[in-house]
Amino acid sequence: MEGILKIEESNIVLKVKTNYDPSKLNLNEWDKYLDCLCGSREYQKEAIKVAIIYMASGEYESINQLAQENYATNTVLQQKYSKEINLIHAIQLPNKLSGVIDLATGSGKSFVLYGIAQILLAIGLVKRVLLLCPSVTIERELRNKFILLASRVDLKEYIPLWCVIKNPRIIDANVTIKSGDICIENIHAVYENTGSSINDSFKNGGSDTLVLNDEIHHAYNVSSDKDIKKWKQFLLGKNNFKYIIGTTGTAYIENEYFTDVLYRYSLRKAIDDGVVKMVEYVAKDEGLDQNAKFQKIYDNHEEFCRMYSAMKPITLIVGKDIKSVSNLCEDFIEFLMRKENINKEVAEGKAIVVTSASKHKKNLALLSRVDEKESKVQWIFSVSMLTEGWDVKNVFQIVPWEDRAFNCTSSWKGIKNTRGIEWSA
Repeated sequence: MEGILKIEESNIVLKVKTNYDPSKLNLNEWDKYLDCLCGSREYQKEAIKVAIIYMASGEYESINQLAQENYATNTVLQQKYSKEINLIHAIQLPNKLSGVIDLATGSGKSFVLYGIAQILLAIGLVKRVLLLCPSVTIERELRNKFILLASRVDLKEYIPLWCVIKNPRIIDANVTIKSGDICIENIHAVYENTGSSINDSFKNGGSDTLVLNDEIHHAYNVSSDKDIKKWKQFLLGKNNFKYIIGTTGTAYIENEYFTDVLYRYSLRKAIDDGVVKMVEYVAKDEGLDQNAKFQKIYDNHEEFCRMYSAMKPITLIVGKDIKSVSNLCEDFIEFLMRKENINKEVAEGKAIVVTSASKHKKNLALLSRVDEKESKVQWIFSVSMLTEGWDVKNVFQIVPWEDRAFNCTSSWKGIKNTRGIEWSA
């Protein structure tokens, strides 16, 4: 359409210069550590290095300086923002060493987050790390992964001998965050009424702290959740945080790509590289009634079960809110009872609802083993936000039951499972 400027996201990623003073930062001595941590996933190593150089090389005082440096040489940025000041005003966390790493979901953001945290603690740039995320589900998965990584003897062997902190303690905000700690918490726990240790931990400020943020797009976008709304406010608030890095696979505010992305590994690249798999996506069909839609989804699911008999295919059905997915699951259970001639108890074992509602809390525990053959669960009903952080590898079909469940941005409409699949409507 005439008058609309179409810009490739990779063209407005802020480039961090690599010609820094090696006497201030020697990243070469971390090569073996990164090889051990990331294996052959070069994009993870690159993302970690970019973040470390940006924050620890001494070349940058804040994201403002990086943005100005890029604006001076990037004609695409100049085309998008008619004046340098317009770019600066668009930055979400100005006047700090802040930035975002855009990694396709399913490409291993947790390894990148851990690598950044360990290296910056080890070289003494920061004394402690606070890792924030949007939900209890993601918090649990991150903590389990970090505990596993922190216990790996092979990783510790490659940390340079002179380093300050080699054995970070992985904690939550039930205890005060001390030097050498990596505290992992969901954003709902950082406020006074939760009884967490956050206020006590930062009574003297947070200038010695690295704040990592998983799924940072929640903090940047409008939310109906009162605590999510405060996320950005917390980062910019009284604690005087200086070092702030976010990760996401959805780096958009409505249809605008973030202005503070330091590194991008796109979904298309991840698919081309074989890092994530393509999953069947079933679009909304206005021409079918509910029973006919159930039948179509059921037939697809059965086909996957036949094609991948060695695995246990799972179908994810996503609605707009807790009430709608609860009702939808009840209707689907009735459908299963008729279709498979089974009783209600058996059908309820196959289809579960996973939301933040207390009545569904018991189902959260089932997510960690739904991939196993022994699990009866084949059908998961949820709301779109809760698809983040699930460690479910066998999702073969995803069904957006209502459009409004996916209107998170106007540049892409869809959802993603933990293998990093996103779709455009």
